[in-house]
Amino acid sequence: MTDTILIDHMTKDYGLGRGAFDITLSVHAGECYGFLGPNGAGKTTTIRQLMGFTRPNSGRAEILGRDCWREAAVLKNHIGYIPGEIVLPAGMTGTGFLRMMEKMHGITDTSRTEMLIERFRLDTSSGVKKMSFGMKRKLAIITAFMHDPEILILDEPSSGLDPLMQKEFIDFLAEEKARGKTLFLSSHIFHEVDVACDRLSIIKEGYIVSEIDLNARRREEGAAFDLEQYFMDFYRTDVQAGKGGEAHA
Repeated sequence: MTDTILIDHMTKDYGLGRGAFDITLSVHAGECYGFLGPNGAGKTTTIRQLMGFTRPNSGRAEILGRDCWREAAVLKNHIGYIPGEIVLPAGMTGTGFLRMMEKMHGITDTSRTEMLIERFRLDTSSGVKKMSFGMKRKLAIITAFMHDPEILILDEPSSGLDPLMQKEFIDFLAEEKARGKTLFLSSHIFHEVDVACDRLSIIKEGYIVSEIDLNARRREEGAAFDLEQYFMDFYRTDVQAGKGGEAHA
C-alpha cells in the first residue's frame, strides 16, 4: 500500500518530559487512522509536526513524500486541517472569514462551501467573536473541507458539537473516506473513532504505547469488540503495572 502520511522516529522535545518522542507510524492512502491518548499525551504536538508548524528535533514527518517542515507551503492545498483550539480573527463575520479562506485556496466555485454551510447548519452572518464554541467548530469544519483536499488532519474535530451534529459529522467522515480521502483523526469520542478508523495508535506521555488494527479486531471479535472498553482496560493495566503498555499489531 502507498503511504500518504509517514512519521519516522520523529521527536519534538519541549523539555520537562513534554513533547512527542520517537514517533513512528504510517497512514495508507484512503485510510482513516486514529490517534488516541489522554490530554497532554503528545497528540497535538505530533499533529503540529505534520502541519509543518514546528520543526522536529530529530526524525522526519512526510505527507505525499514531501517533508512537512520544508515543504509546508506546497502541502497546504492538499490538506484540510481542524485544530484542537479554534482561534479566529475578530471583526469578521462567518461569511467574511469563509470568503477570505476561499480566496487563499483559489476557490472560484463556491458550491461546495454552500453545501457544507447547509449541511452543518451554520448561520454565517454572525460575527465570529459572538459565535458559540460549537458554531466556531462548524466554521472550522467547513474551512477544512471547502477546498476538497485529499488529506484531512483532524484534531478533536467534533468537540463542542451537539450529539445530532456529531452524528452528522461522523456520517460525513464516512462519506469522505468512501471517496478515497486519507484521514488522520485525533479524538476523545470513541464512537467517532470506532466508526471511522481502520487502524489507530495510543500515545501516552509522548510515546506510542500501542497500535491496533481495528479492522482485524472487528473481524475476529465482531460485535463483541468494544473500543472504549479496550482503551479503559489498557490504561487500567498500564497504571497497575506502573509502566507503558506493550505495542499490539
